[in-house]
Amino acid sequence: MVKSGKSAKTRRFAFVQSLERGLAVIRSFDERHSEQTLTDVAKTTGLDRAAARRFLLTLEQLGYVEHDGKVFRLAPQILQLGYAYLSSLPWWHHAQRVGERLTARIGVATAVGVLDGPDVVYVAYASAGRFPVLANRSVGTHLPAVTSAVGRVLIAAMAKPDERNWLSGVKLERFTPLTRTSRADIERALDTVRQSGYSIVDQELEIGLRSLGVPIRNRRGGAIAGLSISILDSRISPEAIVKKYLPPLQEAADEITAGLPT
Repeated sequence: MVKSGKSAKTRRFAFVQSLERGLAVIRSFDERHSEQTLTDVAKTTGLDRAAARRFLLTLEQLGYVEHDGKVFRLAPQILQLGYAYLSSLPWWHHAQRVGERLTARIGVATAVGVLDGPDVVYVAYASAGRFPVLANRSVGTHLPAVTSAVGRVLIAAMAKPDERNWLSGVKLERFTPLTRTSRADIERALDTVRQSGYSIVDQELEIGLRSLGVPIRNRRGGAIAGLSISILDSRISPEAIVKKYLPPLQEAADEITAGLPT
């Protein structure tokens, strides 16, 4: 008990609040807030104007933020922060190349994603022009894990107690009339994924959008990521998608596994 108390105390004193606030300023910029005034940033982050100004000017000096005298916006150098994570994944380049070849072969968009709290974040992505373009999909895209094919194969790969614990901490939102919002219903869907080895999500995030996902496993059999395709076409049934695209999707996932460091 004493050891635990010391550990908690050490973590508390090691926490750097200024770093937390600086990251909050960066995260305040998104698709809907690509440009913000000082007042906007202060309101979004909960900082007072003086503190928000110090963080913004520091980020500007470091090259992560630009300011034209009226509004602030993120600078291209901010991409270095995200790329640092991608470059730390020894399999990322290989997965991107496999995804691009798969897209060229089957003509639909492919994505590789990992869990990030309640979301899935894409770490590789290859777009295709055969079907209507999926808006705002790219490396770095975040989607609710419980309504994405990648998310479901990764949640289903958890031990049952971990799965239930994860679900208990997630807010279940309804995005379409088909979105599953009952935890019992979601658990049944995850059991099906666990038994079949793949996930098909039918219009739960967006009407007309269907996605098919399989896990990417390491050499020990653990799921480290998911590989999916997404089709925005209401004329194609889930059954037809599985029949046509599951074999090449599983082959691509196996190819990524084969290229992992030993």
